[in-house]
Amino acid sequence: MPFDPSRIRAVLFDLDGTLADTDDEYIRRAAALLRRLRFLFPNGDPTRLLRRSLMLAETPLTYLMGVPDWLGIDAPLARAGDWLADRRGPRTHAHFALLDGVERMLAALSERYPLALVTARGARMTNYFIKQFSLEAHFGALASAQTVARTKPYPHPVRWAAEQLRVPVEQCVMIGDTTVDILAGKRAGAQTIGVLCGFGERRELERAGADLIVDRTPQVADLLKRRVSE
Repeated sequence: MPFDPSRIRAVLFDLDGTLADTDDEYIRRAAALLRRLRFLFPNGDPTRLLRRSLMLAETPLTYLMGVPDWLGIDAPLARAGDWLADRRGPRTHAHFALLDGVERMLAALSERYPLALVTARGARMTNYFIKQFSLEAHFGALASAQTVARTKPYPHPVRWAAEQLRVPVEQCVMIGDTTVDILAGKRAGAQTIGVLCGFGERRELERAGADLIVDRTPQVADLLKRRVSE
């Protein structure tokens, strides 16, 4: 069934690679670590290889993040991670960078739709992201890795977010840059939009069953403009 914007009553977003330009930040840090080994890379620049490697690894790594859920140890691990972060101090805080146009898109969409954030990140970093850009007013629900029993690609966080927004999940759209986002949305019964501004590639998003694929997340506002402009 083709993507049907007329059915949408709520919009759910992934975080990394969808709202935040996290991949470039990871690559920048990794390239800095490899500075002394630049002679091993074409033109002395490891960026292209790092980007390709990160894109290939992101989906299996996200699946691995679900292992603690399955073993029932995700909450203790999250508490241990928070304790270590507190011990090490502010330098452990992630510094997110919003993708161009995302803030305007969220402001426009939140005038007409309830929005939710559905991420495999822990609660600490999820809240840090929201506070860094003062996005609290835009999101009616935040589903982190510890919010429900299973994180993406399981449907649990998508269903939970829909319940918090009081919208049937069939009338939601899940937007993300990887197969785990698409699979979580499809399994929950939501429509899905894949974006190419993050870690995923068109072919794998199509295989996962994305109802629609766009180049950049802010294009979603244009896709829903018929509802937004009512």
